[in-house]
Amino acid sequence: MSIMKVALVGYRLNKGGAEKVMATLSNYFYQNGINVHLIIVLDDIKYPHSGTVVNLGKLKNKTNGIFNKFKRLLYLSKYLKAEKFDFIIDIRFRVKPLQELFISKWLYNAKTIYTIHSSKTHIYLPKFKPLAKLIYGNCFRIISISKAMENMIRDKHNLNNVTTIYNPIDIEYIRDKAKEEIDLDFEYIISAGHFNTDQKQFDKLIYAYSRSILPKKNIALVILGDGKDKDYLIDVATSNGVIDFVHFLGFKNNPYKYFSKAKYFAMSSLHEGMPMVLIEALACGTPLVSFDCPTGPNEIIKNRENGILVENQNIEDFIDSLNLFISDSDLYVRCKEETLSSVNKFSVNEVGKQWFELMNFIKN
Repeated sequence: MSIMKVALVGYRLNKGGAEKVMATLSNYFYQNGINVHLIIVLDDIKYPHSGTVVNLGKLKNKTNGIFNKFKRLLYLSKYLKAEKFDFIIDIRFRVKPLQELFISKWLYNAKTIYTIHSSKTHIYLPKFKPLAKLIYGNCFRIISISKAMENMIRDKHNLNNVTTIYNPIDIEYIRDKAKEEIDLDFEYIISAGHFNTDQKQFDKLIYAYSRSILPKKNIALVILGDGKDKDYLIDVATSNGVIDFVHFLGFKNNPYKYFSKAKYFAMSSLHEGMPMVLIEALACGTPLVSFDCPTGPNEIIKNRENGILVENQNIEDFIDSLNLFISDSDLYVRCKEETLSSVNKFSVNEVGKQWFELMNFIKN
């Protein structure tokens, strides 16, 4: 029996949730006997991964002109033809429909699986339904990472080859990393993500925190991440009188050691796909407070069992929920006790089995 060969295609192996999924799948596939190739567009690698890396970013020059783009495209085309993959799993966001039409019809030469990681589906699928149908209607499968998103794709884009497979996490790896020491000597709650106010709304989180009882209790707010909005967020913390209590620690290769020491994780996003940080926080034994934004949180949080699910964008309820985990110790302890068991369905072993079933892969 020949060994199955799979290509995972993404932008990088660093920073993003989708990129972390790509790395985690590469490890699981490789450990179970699949020949894995990771094709990345940008020369940015930090996440632990397995298999052969095809780093197109190393072929990119400073001008990134049309001839350089063509050179990379030609290299990739030859590589795909030479390797003869059984499956190509495309994890990129895809915002240029004509480019994606070319890739789907003339570049990809194997059974293709496209993943969608955000409820803002227009960054993956064209809004024009006939074009979406032309590009994706006959692919092997479209993978949604939440059930709500699957329904959305079926309704909005009239595509029926959609299946939900949750994002996987390596629970043992996370729990091992969570044991490492940190240099913070104060109580805190935590959040994490790219400083993109339009989605993550850290400005709303800081506002809610400033109106909660937490500063008076000397419980700080720690935010992991980076991005263009950092100076604005510092101004928000300053204008709301909590700059001494809000700590911007930047991007961390090991966020889990910070998650595990926090009282709880707070997420204020406007929209998500299947937020990995919530699942990872639970794996660290940390309960959650989150807006019930589209999509994902209500498939992760069992309200008042492993966290508190807040009516979407209801800032007053969000403030009350921040307070509740401090004032109601019984609720907090109950939710904390349920964190670890509530993430088993997201383990890479459980999710990996679903990928194997999809690809009809049988372990030797």
